[in-house]
Amino acid sequence: MTKLTIKDIARLSAVGKSTVSRVLNNDPNVSDNTRERVQKIIAQYGFQPSKSARAMRGVSDRVIGIIVTRLSSTAENQALSSILPLLYAQQCEPIIVESQFNPQLVDEHLAFFHQRRVDGVILFAFSELEEQSLQTWQHKMVVIAKNYPSLSSVYYDDQKAVQLLMTHLYAQGHRKISYLGVDDRDMTTGYARHQAYLHFCQQHDLQPCALQGELGYEWAYQHTSAVIFPEVSALVCATDTLAIGALKYLQEQQLTHIQVCGVGKSPLLHFLFPNVLSVDLGFAQVGEIAVKQLVALLENQPIQQHCLDCRLVF
Repeated sequence: MTKLTIKDIARLSAVGKSTVSRVLNNDPNVSDNTRERVQKIIAQYGFQPSKSARAMRGVSDRVIGIIVTRLSSTAENQALSSILPLLYAQQCEPIIVESQFNPQLVDEHLAFFHQRRVDGVILFAFSELEEQSLQTWQHKMVVIAKNYPSLSSVYYDDQKAVQLLMTHLYAQGHRKISYLGVDDRDMTTGYARHQAYLHFCQQHDLQPCALQGELGYEWAYQHTSAVIFPEVSALVCATDTLAIGALKYLQEQQLTHIQVCGVGKSPLLHFLFPNVLSVDLGFAQVGEIAVKQLVALLENQPIQQHCLDCRLVF
């Protein structure tokens, strides 16, 4: 079958070509009956306007690939909740895939995006992902959560997040502060936050007591006992997810006098434990900044890096 044109849709709908264009542009001045008649024909024949026709109307036809590390990530879902409305507002079509912290999967997703001729990519990075492997996307990719000097990046101030917690606890009189974190192989959530804890302890002559491992709340629940001893009065967790597991363990052991802190401003943490101190890394802002950076890249503007500020949430 020959591909239909706007002229064909107009003839089949018994309206003018300009009316079809107005329907495609969501013009509110088109009557409901006319809009329904045109849309019925469009759906019946699977009509898709050509890119050139859309460009003439000034309508964006961009497809944006988004690679998250895992769809279950609370932090990344908070960022996505701000990214998607901004893309939809610009009439962009997002394609969301999951990397599962696997560089090979990232390569496969990028190959798929290349085949689909996506206009831009937003990538949630992780430690094992090498900057060099992303170079071919340099002018149409924004990376979130890790700072790659040669790529547009939006990243979190991991060291400041832990420093804010430690400073607050120290000012409250806590001197025995333990730490529950993520393995140092994770350069941001793991290494950077752990080093911030150790550095504060060294600066203030505190005895460090830290354990690092997995990211999940189950791991935290099973291992909190390893960093709890009689004098401990506070526990800093590298993420809110770890804090949830630690708090469950401490409640069961009736150790509610220990002040637990987290990083991430997780809605679930504050629903379960409203009085827990946490750090807002800037998840609400990351989407807006990432989309702005991507649009700028696609308009041939320079590569940018942006470190998000963080703040305590009481």
